[in-house]
Amino acid sequence: MRYAFIGLGNLGGKLAGCLLRAGIPLVVYDRDPQAVAATGAPAAASPRAAAAGADAVITCLPSPVVSEAVLTGPDGILAGMAPGATWIEMSTLDRDSVIRLAAVAAAHGVRTLESPVTGGVHLAAVGAVTVLAGGDADLLEAHRPALAAMGRTILHMGPLGSAAVMKVITNMLAFIHLVADGEALMLARRGGLDLAQAFAAIRASSGNSFVHETEGQLILNGSYDIAFSMDLACKDLGFAMGFGQEFGVPLDLAARTAEIFARARASFGGTAQSTMVVKLLEDALATDLRAPGFPARLEAT
Repeated sequence: MRYAFIGLGNLGGKLAGCLLRAGIPLVVYDRDPQAVAATGAPAAASPRAAAAGADAVITCLPSPVVSEAVLTGPDGILAGMAPGATWIEMSTLDRDSVIRLAAVAAAHGVRTLESPVTGGVHLAAVGAVTVLAGGDADLLEAHRPALAAMGRTILHMGPLGSAAVMKVITNMLAFIHLVADGEALMLARRGGLDLAQAFAAIRASSGNSFVHETEGQLILNGSYDIAFSMDLACKDLGFAMGFGQEFGVPLDLAARTAEIFARARASFGGTAQSTMVVKLLEDALATDLRAPGFPARLEAT
């Protein structure tokens, strides 16, 4: 099949690279010419041009507003897609947006498969993320080879909208774990412990988490470079709080975490690394969380 890929940011650029290495025919588009050039793929002048002649168009974009514009705008992908083509939405959206935009696509004869991913940019670089798919099972099977080029694990969560809920849940947990990990490391630091040994002890304990093993290293290095912004974190926590209200679930920890992230965004800016939420505590106590031997960026192993 012929694919188009729209949105070559920190995550999208890595996913597009996986498709290219797998030999899947691909045309790309992004507003950033450097991001396009970095892929080495044939470039289109617009989303519409990229979609023309494609069997499927993949989008990986920062918000529902951007996804809608790329889908339905005068130069959007629906203007270029033929009936029977597939829109594969890999952005993190709320469930209502996924369902609403899929209905718009269906009116143009285009089917939708939502496929947000989880695991981090370092795993996306080597095609080892987990793909959370929502939509018809036959559509997932039709595009499984492309999804398998980008992800090591593919989970069919159910109908459209189900993957959006699951992705928000995983991100909510990650942000809660991140704040908790910062507090744990600060307790160790202020308690006079060696932070490298404290990191190893947590990793070998029942209190370990994926976030500790990954973002914890970037905190101890001081780079905080997880390639995920405060704006995106606050957006996803907002989705989580919305689901909590819709489903009647009190999200006390998530609400507190959202408040902390809002303060971090106010302090450091929306484009700051989301991991810098821990720097709020470091700054408040004038105590850094640094230890030698930890990387500035994560590499997949």
